[in-house]
Amino acid sequence: MKFYDRLQQETEAARDYLLRAPIIETVLSGDFSIYTYLAFLNQAFHHVKHTATLLELAESTLEDRHASVKTALRHYIEEEQGHEQWILEDIRQCGFDAELIEDGMTPEPIKAMTDRLFEAIGAGQGLAIFGMVQVLEGTSASLAPLVARLIREKLSLPDQALTYLTTHGELDQDHLKFFEQIMNQIENVTDQQCIIDMANTVYRHYGDAYRDIPGQAAIFEQGLAA
Repeated sequence: MKFYDRLQQETEAARDYLLRAPIIETVLSGDFSIYTYLAFLNQAFHHVKHTATLLELAESTLEDRHASVKTALRHYIEEEQGHEQWILEDIRQCGFDAELIEDGMTPEPIKAMTDRLFEAIGAGQGLAIFGMVQVLEGTSASLAPLVARLIREKLSLPDQALTYLTTHGELDQDHLKFFEQIMNQIENVTDQQCIIDMANTVYRHYGDAYRDIPGQAAIFEQGLAA
């Protein structure tokens, strides 16, 4: 079995935990508000702001035997630079103060996720970054285009308020084949397990982040609509 296929197989349960987050069905049914979208953007900002740094740190830890993987990480680093600014601009286009998000506290599930990534990569497990890539790009590619359309239609938002979802979703669909190719170059069993373990961890934290969205949306609505 190729490693990419093994990765999908051995993260299925954790992926299902993420995809069973009630907010997904709620949004797909059209039962959401602008504050739901703001809460999503808040979750996204507080992990995306770390993405390039995590990728750079991971690349710096890899050994010479991972030369092709290091090249792939450099590609990801170039692609991911500045994406947190897309999110802040989307917030402005929705009519909110972006500093509310930029200066706000990181939601606990996202903090737990990024802390674990920094801890693992800082300990020399650079390949763990691909566990994050597996989760975030896979989820974005499958959900972002549809969710962006639903949000645009229900909330009558301009395209400029949906840049992160639309652009990131398109990029991540393009990235999936590239990601599969890179994963199938990783043959060391220990390296493979490092990626699988982190993917399972990130799926669960990201699933918790999705479950946190309704409560956070209610807090935003209460505070901003007052």
